[in-house]
Amino acid sequence: MTDDRRHPLRHSSQDREAASHIPDTPQTRAPSYALAFADEDFLCREELRPVRLQLELLKPEMLMDEAGINSTIVLFGGARIPSPANKHMARTQTLADLSEYYAQAQEFARIMTERSLKSGGADDVIVTGGGPGVMEAGNRGAQEAGGKSIGLNIVLPHEQAPNEYVTPELCFNFHYFAIRKMHFLMRASAVCVFPGGFGTLDEMFEALTLIQTGRMARVPFLLFGKEFWEKIINWDALADAGTISADDLELFQFIDTAEQAVAAIDGWVGKGEKRGVIPGR
Repeated sequence: MTDDRRHPLRHSSQDREAASHIPDTPQTRAPSYALAFADEDFLCREELRPVRLQLELLKPEMLMDEAGINSTIVLFGGARIPSPANKHMARTQTLADLSEYYAQAQEFARIMTERSLKSGGADDVIVTGGGPGVMEAGNRGAQEAGGKSIGLNIVLPHEQAPNEYVTPELCFNFHYFAIRKMHFLMRASAVCVFPGGFGTLDEMFEALTLIQTGRMARVPFLLFGKEFWEKIINWDALADAGTISADDLELFQFIDTAEQAVAAIDGWVGKGEKRGVIPGR
């Protein structure tokens, strides 16, 4: 609760507490009587969508500010990629083979978190989508290093539960994909994309488009698994067709191991430039 010496007006939480002790009458039971900010049915009305969008932007932003998070390293990747220990349970041989990238994501997150902790733990904090697969690997590596990590979960028809390695106070849940995407990139100091499906491709191309169009500052953009990415996307064909420029192929680079990723970040020529989504655009 806020300090009443600095904020003399009665705090809203006090009114919410007082409202729980009112007499039980037809009037007080009517939905119209409920405090607007405490009325879930009201907040979920279609007309309140702009308010809900604002709340989803504000809540994680405020809590990450309070936690002292200055910058993040974003890990995108497939939820279906198993850990090496569970690759025998994979639904396809390809997924079993891709389990090596679970191990690389885990190792990369561990290394970067250890480095972050040496400088106070406020910069280059690992952020994932909070679910299984590569996301779990990233949060797991951060936990093994003794640091915090962020999970940006999303409500899906089949509920996506947070993995057990996300730092609880930095575990968020979203209804709106658009706001979740903003939080992935607002503090990004690097973007690392591991093999994945529609969701991974969506996040990858959205981030590349923001950088390509100048709506986001350029950051190290690393694609783990050159063989995978060149097999599913003909990058050169896009440039040859003229639908992207040849220079756009330089917005990202392929790497295969955690060590290569660390070296790429350390050697990035734009080191020290402004990070993340450019405010006001």
